[in-house]
Amino acid sequence: MTARPTIDSARRYVRAAAAVVVLGSVWCVLHLGSGLGVEAVAYVFAPLGGIFSTAAVAHLVRRSPGLDPVAARFWRGILIAVTVIALGYAWMAADMLAHAGQAATRSMPPGAAALAATGFLIAIWALARVPVVASGGVERWRLALDRTIVFLGCAAVLWYAGLAPMLSAREPWSRQAMMLVGLGLLVAVGAATKVSYIAGGPVDRVAMRFVAAAGGLPAAVSAVLAVQFGLAGSIPAQTSVLPLAPLLITLGVAAQLRADHGSRRDPARAGAVLPYLAMILVDVPLLGVASGAPLRWPVRVVLIAAVVVTALVMVRQYLAYRENARLLRTAQIQERQLQHEVSHDGLTGLANRALFRDRLAAALTGDGPVSVLLIDLDDFKTVNDLLGHGVGDDLLVAVARLLGAETGDAGLAVRVGGDEFAVLLTGPDPEELAGRLLAAWSYPISAHRLLVQASIGIADAAPGATPDSVLRDADVALDLAKQGGKARSVRYADGMGEPVLAHMQLGAELRRALDHDEFRVVYQPIVRLDCNLVIGVEALVRWHHPERGVVSPAEFIPVAERTGLIVPLGRFVLRETCRQAAAWLAEFGPDGLAETGLNVSARQLHDPDFVSDVAQALADSGLPCERLVLEVTESAVLRGRQVALALHELDRMGIRLALDDFGTGESSLSLLRAFPASIVKLDKSFVDGIEVDDGRPAATDARQAVARAVIQLANALRLDTVAEGIESPEQVAALLELGYTRGQGYYLGEPMTADAVSGLLARQRRAPSRGAEEMVAFRSHER
Repeated sequence: MTARPTIDSARRYVRAAAAVVVLGSVWCVLHLGSGLGVEAVAYVFAPLGGIFSTAAVAHLVRRSPGLDPVAARFWRGILIAVTVIALGYAWMAADMLAHAGQAATRSMPPGAAALAATGFLIAIWALARVPVVASGGVERWRLALDRTIVFLGCAAVLWYAGLAPMLSAREPWSRQAMMLVGLGLLVAVGAATKVSYIAGGPVDRVAMRFVAAAGGLPAAVSAVLAVQFGLAGSIPAQTSVLPLAPLLITLGVAAQLRADHGSRRDPARAGAVLPYLAMILVDVPLLGVASGAPLRWPVRVVLIAAVVVTALVMVRQYLAYRENARLLRTAQIQERQLQHEVSHDGLTGLANRALFRDRLAAALTGDGPVSVLLIDLDDFKTVNDLLGHGVGDDLLVAVARLLGAETGDAGLAVRVGGDEFAVLLTGPDPEELAGRLLAAWSYPISAHRLLVQASIGIADAAPGATPDSVLRDADVALDLAKQGGKARSVRYADGMGEPVLAHMQLGAELRRALDHDEFRVVYQPIVRLDCNLVIGVEALVRWHHPERGVVSPAEFIPVAERTGLIVPLGRFVLRETCRQAAAWLAEFGPDGLAETGLNVSARQLHDPDFVSDVAQALADSGLPCERLVLEVTESAVLRGRQVALALHELDRMGIRLALDDFGTGESSLSLLRAFPASIVKLDKSFVDGIEVDDGRPAATDARQAVARAVIQLANALRLDTVAEGIESPEQVAALLELGYTRGQGYYLGEPMTADAVSGLLARQRRAPSRGAEEMVAFRSHER
């Protein structure tokens, strides 16, 4: 609500100051034309306009609510300046009126001149305190040079065209008048220089231009009048020219108020060309001298200024040259850094996949031999899971450093991505380098002293090979190296890709088989060895291929693990097993079948949704948690923190966990302390030959000793035991003698359909004592 009255008040001051100019001009015309009034009246108009300009600035300082502190400081300085100048001219007006008869020849009183001069100096001081473009370093010096060049260039021109002619005029004005004209021109030059280098700060640029014009315009016109008309020019100067200064000050106040209320213009960067314009202007007097103008001392001042300006421009250009050179060097460094970042790995500093492909494509256009080594770190995920990604990154850096050291200048070491690296060779024997790398990695590396193993696939570029074909061959060799036991290298040979291609095709068919319901679940009985009763089953999956018939699990399970399809496949087996177990429980009661188990892979346990999938399958089927057994191998248990969390969560749900293939791992005993197992399944390798007397009693005793140790340890820890892979009655007798009560194997029962299990349970309920002989007969009948 206060903004509009404030601007309106400023406009009233502008109209009042303009009225003074008009009134003075009318009086001047009447006086010179008809002799109206005495000459002393002419000196009244300048201080009268000063009253309105002082009031306008005071109004801005006191009444504008949005004035910035920096702008307020500037305008307070201008307020003091216009007040003091107005007092100086008021003193002169009073002196002229008191000596009206001598007004034509009387000079300005020294005291009045001192007041006016002080006001101009205060205005210059206020202008000097206005902040300019923020800068530092070389830019600060460049800016200082630009301002000095502009100031000297403009000042030289104003001196040559304005003040110097007054000094040599036929009727020169008083020294006081010429001093004030010079100070006015100085204000104009200073303000013009300043306004070119402020970056849209709190002091409005338009307002500063009006302040510059208030000092320069009256001074310049007064100088012209003094040169052209001598003392006679003082009357129009006092009535029409000097009152322009207060009018321009009030216009500056109005501009500042408009800027503070949202009408500020975007700053234009004229400062960049202003030094060059000033240099052109300072050459104007030189053209006059070249045209024959007399070389007097005012012109000599201009010549000196021109020389100084030229020298400063040279210094400025030198600084600009140095700055441009610095910027060019910086740009070149940044460009090289950018090119390096685009073509190199950020963690290890090795070349990345894009640069690798470019170099490989270039190498294939030559005539020399080209080889590629693809390197994949074995079990690197375990490092990240158990020790953290920071340790894993340190290990990758150490591997990259060693790879670069062994490769040297003979090839290009590359990080393809993740824990996979590559080397491009164009001469040396790739197998020799692979051997050195495998030997070097057999010792601890990195700050954490870790052992790392790697599989290496080697491929040589055949004539007409493409980057894709070479990389495909190397990838095939790498896959075979991993399948062959890891920590080894394999060199590609013709025909190696066919099994891999078949492997990939099998993965695609697995996806289709899941979508077309080609998998079936069969169940192998778990039997009480002492009474031949079926007390549980283990669920197994079979693939009924529409063309190949039944595909062995040994063929498709590894493919499912590799492709990740083991997760949806395992989810299908889980839900089908829970559904069937619940159906048996409903049909045969709680004594019909005590438990139903199924195998769970490490890949499933890494799935964050696995625990919720188990809970959902149990809820949907209605099967009690304690009747489900999940069998996990020792290698799966050792696969990281996520697996351990999942197993303990399943144990808290009441699901029984079985440690499958027990005794084949390196940490079997320690696992029984960390793993929440309820059942231990003795691996088939310890059951085979347990009953054989082959004349080597030491071997038989060793197998029986392991089996005896397992049952004793399980009994001590209150764990159930199941002996796997039983294939003869002699093995049953030997296991019973050692203390085993439960077992499974082809002798006790082959995998069978759910309907076959239902028939077996029905027969067992009617005649539980008929034992294993009936089971074998029943199984033969089903086949």
